[in-house]
Amino acid sequence: MTTTANGAPAESKAPGLNVLAQFIKDFSFENPNAPQSLVPPSQAPAINIQINVNARPLSETDYQVDLVIEGKAEHENLVLFSFELTYGGVFRVNNIAAESVHPVVLIECPRLLFPFARQIIADAVRNGGFPPLLLEPVDFSALYRQRIAELQSAAPTPPLA
Repeated sequence: MTTTANGAPAESKAPGLNVLAQFIKDFSFENPNAPQSLVPPSQAPAINIQINVNARPLSETDYQVDLVIEGKAEHENLVLFSFELTYGGVFRVNNIAAESVHPVVLIECPRLLFPFARQIIADAVRNGGFPPLLLEPVDFSALYRQRIAELQSAAPTPPLA
């Protein structure tokens, strides 16, 4: 451990990412066609999942990150269940280069939140009368690259002189 001249511990300059809080910000589960929807279908239902990540700074070092997961299961045009979950977290970023903060916040923070959101969804689907829905792991790095590419392609082209 490094100490200062007076023997006090020196401040660490190591990069750090700390979880300060995690919470369900918004959650909805619907089973609109129960009890008919609870009859096991003859084939697997079509399941559509959408995942988005939103972040906003709270201070110089703290960020709120929301992992938004929406899903719907359908069979023969009958909605079996649907859900919307916004699972949030507050993170502290220390000693990370300014150009790396954006990817850290939008890749590493949702990666830390995902297992908890996955469990909430699995439990809700099971409590809705269906087998638990176990979401596949998400490549948040690929999702980040895709989002950056979309933003760059949507940027207006400067006029020609």
